[in-house]
Amino acid sequence: MEPEPPWCRRYPELARWLEGLSDADCERHEEHLADFAVEAARFVPELSGYRKLIAVPALITPETGQAAALPEVSAVDMPGRKRLQAGAFAASLVPVQGAVLDWCSGKGHLARTFAGQGAEKVLGFEWNPDLVQDGNRLAAHYGDPVTLQQQDVMAGDLAWPEAAHGVALHACGDLHRQLLRRGSGAGAPRLSLSPCCYHLTENEVYQLLSEQAQNYAQALNIDRNGLRLAVQETVTAPARVREQTARVSAWRLGFDALQRSLSGLDRYLSVPSHPPRLNNGSFETFCRWAADKKQLVLPEGIDWQFWEGVSEHRSRQVRRHELLRHLFRRPLELWMVLDYAVFLEEQGYQVRLGAFCERSLTPRNLLLDAVRAC
Repeated sequence: MEPEPPWCRRYPELARWLEGLSDADCERHEEHLADFAVEAARFVPELSGYRKLIAVPALITPETGQAAALPEVSAVDMPGRKRLQAGAFAASLVPVQGAVLDWCSGKGHLARTFAGQGAEKVLGFEWNPDLVQDGNRLAAHYGDPVTLQQQDVMAGDLAWPEAAHGVALHACGDLHRQLLRRGSGAGAPRLSLSPCCYHLTENEVYQLLSEQAQNYAQALNIDRNGLRLAVQETVTAPARVREQTARVSAWRLGFDALQRSLSGLDRYLSVPSHPPRLNNGSFETFCRWAADKKQLVLPEGIDWQFWEGVSEHRSRQVRRHELLRHLFRRPLELWMVLDYAVFLEEQGYQVRLGAFCERSLTPRNLLLDAVRAC
């Protein structure tokens, strides 16, 4: 949105260093942000403590997680990566006692994983009736003590199953926050979740959960768009998808530069999600589609080669600027999750926080495990 972000003027030496990085440097730094922070600390000394700031304990070994995953022969309709994520999540919570409630259960893959880890009974709440039907069919076929129930978890009349341990693996935004509120309000003996998609909320400006954090709310007033930063990581995406995403991102930047020039207004113009058919098209085709969506009349004789060159230049620039921005991904995510942890402590829980798997399996690897204090 900002061809020259304000921090470039505040830290000009840092900006010059970043823009001088090669593509190979960028790739290396993106994979090792903590090492990048050490180098950037030459210009911003506060970054020297970055590695310690984002450190969380590992809750299990990769081998333990693999052992707890559903056997491949029974993991029907379940992607291999999701199978291992569910196994690692469940293994991090052993021993599991009593009944388990799988929040936003989908087809019940996590529920069936918990059934294999000794849970006496597993109930799943899922709003999509087709997923409920498929999940119950799979559970019956493989003899798992799992029952999925059609339920809108955001409904005001939701009844929490008595003494159920609530679990959620990558429930999005307000869905996982609803688990925290409803589960703690019902006195659930244990709540365990790995949050995802923090920005999916009905509130334009994020509302902190814990009373303690609300006392400092003005220190970090952040909107939904800002919260997207916490999940802007694609280490699990195939190379083809990453290349496609980078190409279209460059086209968007090129179109933005073009529309600023044509309109005479130096402001960002938001463009909606594009249809997949444009992914393998050309820069010109994309721009004509975007202009049509924004009711912008393109004049004849546009030098498309020139503007595509602008798009590539802006893409290189943004990639380097985003290195600095990406340093804030994990701290922002931890800020969110620690607010959840303090909220649960305020409700009478003892809470632990750690990573349930390696980042290469999923960047959303934080796990909050809260047990109600006796």
